[in-house]
Amino acid sequence: MAIARRWAVLGLSAVPTIFCAWLLVLLARADGWAPLDSVRLILSTMCVFWLMWGAASGLLGLFMRGAPPDRAGPSRSRTAILMPIYNEDPPSTFARVAAISNRLTALEAHAAFDIFILSDSQQIESAAREALWLERLLTDCAAREQIFYRRRVKNTGRKAGNVEDFVRKSGGAYDYALVLDADSLMDAEAILTMVRRMDESPSLGLLQTLPSIVHAQSIFGRAMQFATHLYNPVYSRGAAMLQGGEGPYWGHNAIFRIGAFAQSCGLPELAGRPPFGGHILSHDYVEAALLARGGYDVRLDPTIAGSYEEGPDNILDFAKRDQRWCQGNLQHSRVVMAPQLKVWNRVTLLQGIFSYLMPSVWLALLVISIIAADLLSHSYYYYFHATRSTEWAGWLLVGIVVSVLVVPKFIIAFDAIAGGRVGGAAASLRLLAGVLAEIVLSTLVAPLILMFQVRAVSRVVFGIDGGWPASNRTSSEVSLAEAWAGSWWITCAGASGLAVVIAFASSLATWTLPVALPMIFAPVLIALTSQQSPALSRLWRVPEETAPSPVLLEWQKVHDGWTGPAAVTVENFSGGAANVLG
Repeated sequence: MAIARRWAVLGLSAVPTIFCAWLLVLLARADGWAPLDSVRLILSTMCVFWLMWGAASGLLGLFMRGAPPDRAGPSRSRTAILMPIYNEDPPSTFARVAAISNRLTALEAHAAFDIFILSDSQQIESAAREALWLERLLTDCAAREQIFYRRRVKNTGRKAGNVEDFVRKSGGAYDYALVLDADSLMDAEAILTMVRRMDESPSLGLLQTLPSIVHAQSIFGRAMQFATHLYNPVYSRGAAMLQGGEGPYWGHNAIFRIGAFAQSCGLPELAGRPPFGGHILSHDYVEAALLARGGYDVRLDPTIAGSYEEGPDNILDFAKRDQRWCQGNLQHSRVVMAPQLKVWNRVTLLQGIFSYLMPSVWLALLVISIIAADLLSHSYYYYFHATRSTEWAGWLLVGIVVSVLVVPKFIIAFDAIAGGRVGGAAASLRLLAGVLAEIVLSTLVAPLILMFQVRAVSRVVFGIDGGWPASNRTSSEVSLAEAWAGSWWITCAGASGLAVVIAFASSLATWTLPVALPMIFAPVLIALTSQQSPALSRLWRVPEETAPSPVLLEWQKVHDGWTGPAAVTVENFSGGAANVLG
């Protein structure tokens, strides 16, 4: 069934792409075919197909509803819940451990689970704080004897090496491992459902949930949170329909069968120096491919509710995270042709690679179009056979982008309203206004994200190893000075590009303004979108704010008790923690 869907999506993507390419050929011939037109045709065809493929595969999810999973019953399996951390904020991180542990205890399911905090922190100060807060965690949790802490002195292989170390040393005592990030939260009901799914399907090697973003504060973060809540379930259902048993692993909020993982997922160290050599950074997609190659199913199930994570709260933090993801994805060019991988796993690896290459293709298309317009404006043919083909080509491209990027968002919103998942008329109007506001903001910041991604690719191509720095998981406003320091080069590029267009291809000046102006005002956009806006927060309200799940409420309760005004400081809890592994 998945194969038939893949061919259907390929056809739905290819037919409009071929039609658009044919139109572009006709328009180019009207002005006289030039060598640059061949380059533009190739680049524009790549861009159109990329957009069509994303829209077709995503909107496939509108046709899949899927019944919610049954409530999980008791299980005889043993599951290790793993939280790898790296120089994180202990109160916030350990409060998540406490919330999950307390919810499992409340459901009387804690006996089947052990929780392991696997520290890779290399800073002495971070390790010392972790030791202090571990004592507080163990003091406050009823199931304290099932919470363990281990710190590696040397973080070989980073997160993948951290998990591998656990599987190799302690994995034999457990059937499954549920992997979390330091900002992950999962409801006990969701965890029990995942365990039951693993119990019922011995061929299931890994089950990936769809985490929802929570706790966003800034304009940028709130827009991302709203978008992921509304659009991601639909696009993820479509992806799951295409992937079948060759699904993804995103490195967290997923459960895997330890025996299958140990048997299949030993990661090689790639020959050569970073960024393309060394340890595999984006290990999760590779591990999913290796599990599938080993004969196990890897599935994404967006219908499992109660899976949460946090996201970056400003564009600079988003770009910093994107840099390391870019390096990891481009590194997959060394892996994609590994022997005996399943076809769709290769497609997934290629999609990850091209997700970072395509911004460079878009930028190249824009630059070449400007050059072509300049050459055309100085040609004999232009003055004596003036046509409107350039204008029509521009309108065509804009129409495609609007149709593929904007229309599906409103389709998803109307589907939610028609399905009764929104509420009354006021809530429906607020949802549509939220979609419109999100589209405006994403349109403004898109050129900035494009430039950051082009820079990320350039760094990798030129051999600059970005490493894997710790994420900033706190909501932080960015001052105008900080924004300028992080994006001055985007401002310069936008101003220079616009000046060149006005001087040499003035007919394209209007078309370049939606790209050039956000680039010129990049520092202002970055600073403004890092601020909080009560009005937009109400507009972009998500269900977890109006009806928080039990684990979110539990985390808030624990976190406030540890860090709020009436909190007892952690310094009052001293001494050695009992559950520290060697």
